[in-house]
Amino acid sequence: MTTTVPRATPRTDGLEERGRLTISDTTVERIAAHAVTEVEGVGGAASRVLGVAVGGENPGTTAKVTAKVSGGTAALDVRLSVAYPASVGETTGNARRHLMRRVGEFTGLSVSRVDITVTALRSATTETRRVR
Repeated sequence: MTTTVPRATPRTDGLEERGRLTISDTTVERIAAHAVTEVEGVGGAASRVLGVAVGGENPGTTAKVTAKVSGGTAALDVRLSVAYPASVGETTGNARRHLMRRVGEFTGLSVSRVDITVTALRSATTETRRVR
C-alpha cells in the first residue's frame, strides 16, 4: 500500500516580523583587515599618533582598516605597505578587488569603494645589519 503525503507549504505569514541582521563597522573592519593579509605583497602599516608614524611598517602586522556601513553597502579606507619592487598600482588593484569580493562574501554587503593609502614601500627581504 502506498500513501501520498501532501507537500508542506512554506509559511509566509510574519516574515516581516522576524527582525534584521545588523553588521557593525568594527566587524567589517576586522573582516577586511584579515582579508587583506591574503593578498601577496601587502604588509601592515605603522600606527599613527596625531598623524605621525610610531614604529615602522611591519609585514607581520595587519593593514589598518576603517569601515563605514550604511544600509547594505560598506566603504573601506585601508592603510598598508607594499613589498618593493612590486608594482604599487598592481598590488593595490589586487587588494581592492580582493577586499570587495571577500567582504561581500562574508557579510553580504556591497562594497561601494575601497580607498587605499600606501604608507611605505618595504624591502621584500630583511636586511642584515653589520657592526664594524
